[in-house]
Amino acid sequence: MAEDVRLDVWLDVACLARTRSQAKELCDGGKVEVNGQPAKSHRALRLGDRIRVTLGPALRREVKVLVLTDRHVAKSQARTLYEDLTPPPTEEELEMRRMNRLAPPPAPPRGLGRPEKRDRRKIERFRGR
Repeated sequence: MAEDVRLDVWLDVACLARTRSQAKELCDGGKVEVNGQPAKSHRALRLGDRIRVTLGPALRREVKVLVLTDRHVAKSQARTLYEDLTPPPTEEELEMRRMNRLAPPPAPPRGLGRPEKRDRRKIERFRGR
C-alpha cells in the first residue's frame, strides 16, 4: 500500500477510467475534482479524498478514497478501493437517458469532415491522377 498515489494512476487502478491515458485526459480536460478543486493528473491523492469525475454529459461519479494503491487489481477488488457517494439519478435524468437510447442524435450530414474513400477516388479521377 502506497502513502500517496498519482491521481491518474489511481483512477485507472480503481476502474473509474479505462486506461491511464484516458484518466490523464479527464484530469487535463477539467473533468476531475478532488475535494472540490480542479485537479491535474500528477496530483497526489491521500486517504479520505473525495473525487468527482464527469464521464459524460449526464454521467457523474463521486467517490471517497479508502485504499491507495498503484498496482492493478481485479475489477471486483477495485470497487473496494473507494466508497461510492454518487447520488441516485433523478427522474428527469432517467427519462433523458431513455430518450437518448430510443432516439439517438442524428448522424452528421454527409460532406462534413474528411471525404470517404469513394469520394476521394472521384476527386482523384477529376484531377486526372
